[in-house]
Amino acid sequence: MKITFFSEDVSFKLSSPNKVRRWIKEVIHLEKHTLSEISYIFCSDDYLHNMNVQYLNHDTLTDIITFDNSEQEELIEGDIFISVDRVKENATQLNLPFDTELHRVMIHGILHLCGYKDKTSADNELMRKKEDACLSLLPDL
Repeated sequence: MKITFFSEDVSFKLSSPNKVRRWIKEVIHLEKHTLSEISYIFCSDDYLHNMNVQYLNHDTLTDIITFDNSEQEELIEGDIFISVDRVKENATQLNLPFDTELHRVMIHGILHLCGYKDKTSADNELMRKKEDACLSLLPDL
């Protein structure tokens, strides 16, 4: 039952990592899943773009790629790669604080690991509602 944070080709550290861990664990519990192990890897646009091309055959920039490593349906185990560059740009475009957009992207990955999709407009709408509900649970950091 652990959540770890790494940075790959950028210098990045979360403020209040322990509060973020508790929040993520609470969301997983509320979604009736069990945490095994999650690794967050913060990286650059270039790094994540290369992964997107190599592993998903998508030649686009993205803010997050989630790899589900669990072998059981209710078990949460995965690697979540997040482009700090993309999150910064999205936060600026959306006129949001960086941390707000970062936390939305972080929990987006968790929701994918819990089985939520975002390919159709209906799925995307549900995902956004779940993200908002999860963000409301986040303690002040």
